Amino acid sequence: MISKKICMIGAFCVGKTALVQRFVYSLFSDRYLSTLGVKISKKIMQVEDQEVNLVLWDLEGKDDYAGVNFSYLRGAMGFFVVADGTRLETLEAALNLRARSLELIGNVPNILLVNKADLAEEWEVTEAHLEEIRKQGISVLCTSAKTGEAVDDAFQSLTSAMLEGV
Repeated sequence: MISKKICMIGAFCVGKTALVQRFVYSLFSDRYLSTLGVKISKKIMQVEDQEVNLVLWDLEGKDDYAGVNFSYLRGAMGFFVVADGTRLETLEAALNLRARSLELIGNVPNILLVNKADLAEEWEVTEAHLEEIRKQGISVLCTSAKTGEAVDDAFQSLTSAMLEGV
């Protein structure tokens, strides 16, 4: 079995931990618990005929990359950078974290997840913002940890992209 390390990065309270909990345990909690340092979870996933052990590193939320402990990214074969659709400033933070991460670990598969799709009527992030990001060649998915919307698809897509690089 192949093992792949995936990191979850993004600003405070964007839903990184909730996305991991939804994916790994099919659970959602409205209770906010701040991650300190890093929390590691695992899930075995089937991609085509390949069984993959995903090791998910949920990094403490930071609004700017200056406070991120980028040593946690070492060995990552892919990462998600997460923004909160209801807070536009988290999108800029996510894009900055993505750029810094790619500088440090190289061009590994990554996807921008704009979370909280269940609150779409409250979003500050517009389709125009997302279209501009996609024009830059950045993969973007809109997710909801609460409803599960696009969560499994996100992990499936990133895992498939990582396996292509094997």
